[in-house]
Amino acid sequence: MEQKWIDAFWEKIETKLSVVSPQVETCFPYTTDESGKYVAFQNVQWWTNGFWAGMMWLAYLGSKKEIYREIAIACEEELDQAFVDFSELHHDVGFMWLPSAVAHYRIEGDENAKKRGMHAATLLAGRFNVVAEYIRAWNEDCTGIAIIDCMMNLPLLYWASEETKDPRFKMIAMKHSDTVIKNFVREDGSVAHMVNFNPETGEVVSIPRGQGYASGSAWTRGQAWAIYGFVLGYIHTGKQEYLDTAKKVARYFIEHLSEDGVPVVDFKAPEEPALKDTSAGAVAACGLIEIIKYSEGSEKENYEYAVVNILKGLEHNCNFSLDEQSILQNGTERYHDTRGFHIPMIYGDYYLMEALLKLKGNHVLFW
Repeated sequence: MEQKWIDAFWEKIETKLSVVSPQVETCFPYTTDESGKYVAFQNVQWWTNGFWAGMMWLAYLGSKKEIYREIAIACEEELDQAFVDFSELHHDVGFMWLPSAVAHYRIEGDENAKKRGMHAATLLAGRFNVVAEYIRAWNEDCTGIAIIDCMMNLPLLYWASEETKDPRFKMIAMKHSDTVIKNFVREDGSVAHMVNFNPETGEVVSIPRGQGYASGSAWTRGQAWAIYGFVLGYIHTGKQEYLDTAKKVARYFIEHLSEDGVPVVDFKAPEEPALKDTSAGAVAACGLIEIIKYSEGSEKENYEYAVVNILKGLEHNCNFSLDEQSILQNGTERYHDTRGFHIPMIYGDYYLMEALLKLKGNHVLFW
């Protein structure tokens, strides 16, 4: 896969991080201000607060520079405050502690990091509806809501089962995944973002539009969460249906991808406004790289071509200037909120780095 280009792409990112990371330290960045400097949400429970630590661990694995390790551990320790006041934590605790504490434990075997990961896994497992068999999203009045994003939090439960030899966590993850296959994944391979269930019976009440264009459309980051989430489910369980589902959604994603390799925000939205979401491409690339390992012949070649096409498209949307702090530009949070159109988003940076490090031969699996 054009190894020289991949190595050069990684080097440009790592060069920038070597300058930016001492400036940012542990501020839990999310997007940037008008000057190009990272800004963070004040809420320590914010769902993206694990990605900067994850970027630091990726950079450490790729360079062995101690500064990245130090910042990653400091971020992990800062996140302890989220456990103290856990009222705003929800289904996204995997996004917070998998690339931070669990990554730390996997790399160095740190016991305190393991405890943090297990704490987060226990919170996630506690959100499982035992009758309707889904993990509820968010808090307050969202008792019946499940969302496709949660597929990427399930690896926290798989890890917890693997560490404790207790199947409960894995069973919850698989029950939720089976519910998603039944109620989110459509015949054409597109995926709903949200499903509203009756929490007492499991009956589907409605399918809200979520962050996409409309109910019944195909929000691309949701497609990407499904691709990566289901192939990870297969890696952790060996259940063939999960790999088949990942490939089904991947085929839909690839078939609807524009020539420049950068996904639009919703594959079923009108052509105008022309909104892109680079973060969806970065997440999808990570999932496709894993799917390639379980593919052969022309199918494998198609996935490999798609990964290169996506990553080259993302490279054209990167900012390598040392005067600004974010890397991947033109991420879009949701279709109907102009405040989040074409902005840098920290998880776009994270998944771009993860994809490149995998292609450099480092078997990164923080999930």
